[in-house]
Amino acid sequence: MPPFTTDLIIPAVNEAENLPALARALAPLLASGTIRRVVLADNGSTDATPDLARDAGLTVVREPRRGYGNACLAGLAELAADPPDAVAFLDADLADDPAGLPGLIAPIADGAADLVLGQRRRLAEPGALDPHQAFGNWLACTLLRVTTSRRYRDLGPLRVVRWRSLATLDMCDPTWGWTVEMQYKAARQGLRIEEIDVPYRKRHAGKSKISGSLIGSARAGTKIIAVLTKLWWTTPRREASGVVERG
Repeated sequence: MPPFTTDLIIPAVNEAENLPALARALAPLLASGTIRRVVLADNGSTDATPDLARDAGLTVVREPRRGYGNACLAGLAELAADPPDAVAFLDADLADDPAGLPGLIAPIADGAADLVLGQRRRLAEPGALDPHQAFGNWLACTLLRVTTSRRYRDLGPLRVVRWRSLATLDMCDPTWGWTVEMQYKAARQGLRIEEIDVPYRKRHAGKSKISGSLIGSARAGTKIIAVLTKLWWTTPRREASGVVERG
């Protein structure tokens, strides 16, 4: 049987300050075969982000249309010619440690899950999640529970999903609604979902494009509510099994 393959997509905008440290953190995963290839989806950077990524041996795809979802979709399009068994998503700021990826990949590789989410709340270092971020996560998870009957604990960016399962979700949101769209549709389609506690720290360098300000977080929260409202009215309802939590 061929080895289980996982590819990694990293959406990024102006993360040059983080690229050297990110590349070092990814090197052991690539060397061990835990991650087969890394695609950095550059979402209109004006600094050296794409050049540094190429220098580190990462595949770079350009997506000039701004939006987190647009960047993720561009990364997926790059992988489509030779798809992996699973695809992981990781932000470039090193708030989530890439070393946690093997623990999220394992339930999918073992056939026990289709979507595994990194849950930040329990292991977040002090100050890593601002109060408005924590409130936004609570609101999103509450709305997801109301609309899907699923009890999610977080809406974090670190996640791994089985490729063929992701294909059934028909992901399309071009903005920060991408993560909530995935979790909503996964619940409605009955995917096997696990949430695993992962460490979370302050970003390594630079400033967050969303959570770094109250205004940015408010805009993201508004977007999440709009996406959930649209999904509630347009997505077929389907009962699903429960979420598995691992500490």
